[in-house]
Amino acid sequence: MKIIKNIFELNKAIKNYKNIGFVPTMGGIHKGHASLIKISQKNNKKTIVSIFVNPTQFNVKKDFKKYPRNIKKDISILKKLKVNYLFLPSVEEIYKKKMKNFNLKKSDKILCAKHRKGHFEGVLNVMNRLLSIIKSKNVFMGEKDFQQCNLIKKILGKKYNIKIISCPIIREKNKIALSTRNKLLTNSAIERASKIANKLINLKKISKTNNLINLSKFKKNLENKYNIQIDYLEFRNEKNLKLNKFKSKYRLFIAYHINGVRLIDNFWL
Repeated sequence: MKIIKNIFELNKAIKNYKNIGFVPTMGGIHKGHASLIKISQKNNKKTIVSIFVNPTQFNVKKDFKKYPRNIKKDISILKKLKVNYLFLPSVEEIYKKKMKNFNLKKSDKILCAKHRKGHFEGVLNVMNRLLSIIKSKNVFMGEKDFQQCNLIKKILGKKYNIKIISCPIIREKNKIALSTRNKLLTNSAIERASKIANKLINLKKISKTNNLINLSKFKKNLENKYNIQIDYLEFRNEKNLKLNKFKSKYRLFIAYHINGVRLIDNFWL
């Protein structure tokens, strides 16, 4: 695996590869990332992974500082996965060029965009920069960040004429969606998060036959029983993320805070 830290070296290394898959990450490599890499490897001759903890998408400075980082472990895992290239840039390297910032439309300010001011503007900003550098036609991203995938497809997919390939959520045996942030959870919080995930999986199943679910009541019960704060709990259409009326394919979306850690997830059948 070749580790590249600047744009000049990156351009030199991958300029002759038209069939290269790109997996953007913020590190903390886990089985979810590994699944994206393996899908890329099946569909492309070469695969490049980026690790960059993007400061502009954190609306709380403390969250940025405590975000789990272990680059040595990440490199070891990526080598075992036989990744061809690892792009490991500094903040200065990514942001040295002036580029236009993105503003979300009012209709897009839902779910995490509503509760994390500036978050997706930061995500789109950094992905715009990465995609202008790594000219891959196939970008692989996890569906746990479903809204993120949706926005990048809609806004950057057309701009760069690329395929944003969203890949299924990988879960632990206890049903918690794999996430780098899980490393910040205590054993007690993990146990509660597992119970919450199972409750939500069951709720999604019930919604198939019962359209009269009282989500507001269900939300309050979860908050009281598991001592969490829920930002949102909503059924939304997969295609356009509009509030669902159970007439088309939909998912159950949640974001909640447990012991100071914010987790997101979504469930489908």
